[in-house]
Amino acid sequence: MTSPPHATDILAMGDALVDVIATCDDDFLTRFDLPKGAMQLLDPAEALVLYDAMGSARETSGGSAANSMAGAAACGASVAFVGQVAKDQLGTIFTHDMRALGVRFETPPLEDGPPTGRCLILVTPDGERTMNTSPGAAHCLAAGAVDEDAVRAASILYLEGYLFGPELCRQAMFRAIDIAHSAERTVAFTLSESVCLPGRKEPLQKLIAAGGIDLIFANESEALQLAGASDLDSAIERLSTQVKTLVFTRGPAGAVAYEGGTLTEVPAISVPQVVDTTGAGDLFAAGFLAARCKGHPIDRQLMTGGIAAAEVISHFGARPVADLAELVKL
Repeated sequence: MTSPPHATDILAMGDALVDVIATCDDDFLTRFDLPKGAMQLLDPAEALVLYDAMGSARETSGGSAANSMAGAAACGASVAFVGQVAKDQLGTIFTHDMRALGVRFETPPLEDGPPTGRCLILVTPDGERTMNTSPGAAHCLAAGAVDEDAVRAASILYLEGYLFGPELCRQAMFRAIDIAHSAERTVAFTLSESVCLPGRKEPLQKLIAAGGIDLIFANESEALQLAGASDLDSAIERLSTQVKTLVFTRGPAGAVAYEGGTLTEVPAISVPQVVDTTGAGDLFAAGFLAARCKGHPIDRQLMTGGIAAAEVISHFGARPVADLAELVKL
C-alpha cells in the first residue's frame, strides 16, 4: 500500500489547549475561590475573567496528546496532531508552538464559537499548582476536521481519552478509527484520568469489544476501573481478549506490557528528585510509541517510555527540557 505524501509515524487526536502559567499568592486563590492544589473546569466566561486577572504569564501549547506528540517528536519520531483551536490569540500561540516543536498541525481554526481552550495554572510560593481548565474550542472538534489522507499516512493513530467525552468529538474519533483500520493502521488509546467516569466507560467498553482499539495505555488504577478488576493480573486477563497490546504504568513499580501472550515488565527509571508528575503518562506514551515506530522490541519500548517520563518529572511542566533524542538513543 502506497502512503500519501507527508507519511508520519504517529497521528494524535486530543484536546488543543494552551497552558497559561503564572505565579500568585494564596490571597489571589481565595479571592477567586480556587481550590488550592486541585483542578476544576471553568466555562469560557469564567476562564476569561481569571485569565485577565492573572497578569504576566507563560503561554505554551498543552493538552495530553499534544504533550505526547511534542515528546515523540523530541525522541525523533515523525508526528502530527489533530485538535481544534479558535481563530484567536491563544489559537495562534498553540499552532506556532506545536509547529516549532516539529509537530505537523494543520486543523483549520474555528471562525465562530468558543475561544481556544486553556488551562490556567497558578503556582503559589510553596510550589502548589492550582489548575483551572476551560476546553472551549477543543471540544468542538468535528468529524469533518479529520483528514483522511493524514490518518492513512500514519503508522499509528493515537487517541486521547479526554476528547472521548463530548459526543461531537467522539464521532470524530470513530471516523478516524474507521479510516485507520481500513488502511490497516494501529489504533492506540490512552485512558485519561477521567475517561472511566460514568458516561464514558460504557461507550469505551463497547468500542473495545468491537475491536476498535489495538493498543491501550493506562495507569494501574485506570486499568482496574476499566476492567472491573481487583488486581492487575485479572485486568490483563479480561482486557487481553479484546485488545492486542496492553501497556500499564505503575509509578515507582515501573511498567508492564502484555502482547502476543507474553508479559513484559521493566523497573521505573530512578530520578534524584520527583519535582512534578504532570505529563509523566503523556511522555511515557511518547517514548514508547517512538521506540515502537523505530522497530525496537517491547522491553525497549517500555524502557524508552520510562526514560521520557523520568525526564519530565524531574522539573516543572509537562514538556521535556533535556535532549530526549540523546537520552533515548533510538
